[in-house]
Amino acid sequence: MKRYLEDYIREDFKNKIILITGPRQTGKTTLAKMLDSNFDYLNFDHSEHRISLLEKSWDRSKDLVIFDELHKMKNWKSWLKGIYDTEGIPPSIIVTGSAKLDTYRKVGDSLAGRFFQFRLHPLDLKEIHNILKLDDLEAGLEKLLSIGGFPEPFLNGTSRFYGRWKKSHLDIILKQDLIDLENVQQITAIETLIELLKTRVGSPISYSALARDLECSDKSIKRWLTILENMYVIFKVPPFYKKIARSILKAPKYYFYDTGQILDDPGIRLENLAACALLKEIHFRVDCYGENMALYYLKNKEGKEIDFLITRNNTPQTLIEVKWRSNTLSHSYPIFTKYYPDTKRIQIVKELDREKTFPDGAEIRSAHHWLSTMDI
Repeated sequence: MKRYLEDYIREDFKNKIILITGPRQTGKTTLAKMLDSNFDYLNFDHSEHRISLLEKSWDRSKDLVIFDELHKMKNWKSWLKGIYDTEGIPPSIIVTGSAKLDTYRKVGDSLAGRFFQFRLHPLDLKEIHNILKLDDLEAGLEKLLSIGGFPEPFLNGTSRFYGRWKKSHLDIILKQDLIDLENVQQITAIETLIELLKTRVGSPISYSALARDLECSDKSIKRWLTILENMYVIFKVPPFYKKIARSILKAPKYYFYDTGQILDDPGIRLENLAACALLKEIHFRVDCYGENMALYYLKNKEGKEIDFLITRNNTPQTLIEVKWRSNTLSHSYPIFTKYYPDTKRIQIVKELDREKTFPDGAEIRSAHHWLSTMDI
């Protein structure tokens, strides 16, 4: 199955190192192997491949060499920089990994100017519509809500398969990746943290409240949340507060890359699914076109809230509300549009009698239509 990033990576991989990151089992390695049939592949998790990497003994007659899970190698950025600076391209170099490849943390081994990064997300309704040519978008949305968008369980299509896949997927991250990469020993506490987060999706998070629940320090909670972000289990949506009186300033919201992880609240699942789709579209615009975009939410101390705000060049551009069932615009729009009068207002609804637009430009759209043709 062709993925949405394929053509963009193909344009770049003959000139730059390509870093493909994203959640485990989103298809990063499969995508890399689809780019050129004449490739050599080395996975740092494989003992024989690890020796070849340390010896730098891959087949340089190939057009492409793929280094999988290379971030687990000590000083991998300096190692890769040395390869690129001394040997250059060809062969093209693609590095894939299921953790965030933080290439800017240390200046001494920076890859700056030598790479392009692409973040591969699970399937969403837009990719399903464009690539799989799905006709029944409502059924596609229902499927995403029930089993998420990771390719293997989505294409299998059964809740029985997904239930087993979901458990093994998280077990590998918690009991293999965390120990390998972060030397974390408090696996049980992090498992409990994940269960707590499932009940608080879409709500601003209090670090101190989580610390009380888990009987640990705020510092530990923040560290564990950062680790789960780096492992692409969850992602953070911070509040946007510029110019807004009595705005929430610090408490972020967290969402899961796997929407199927959310407990049985259909409205929260829909909000999580929308958050995933919006972040995916923003990462696509940033990685493929170099745009400056980000995802936030709005909330004031009176409890009025807009689910999502998209900014471009640090300027508010689009306000998005997500509703399971509603035929009227959210009463929160006027509270925030007085601060940002030029923003677009879109309310997406799962169960909607008919779509509407208003004289001031606000829109109410069916979730399956808008998410399949999203233009932000």
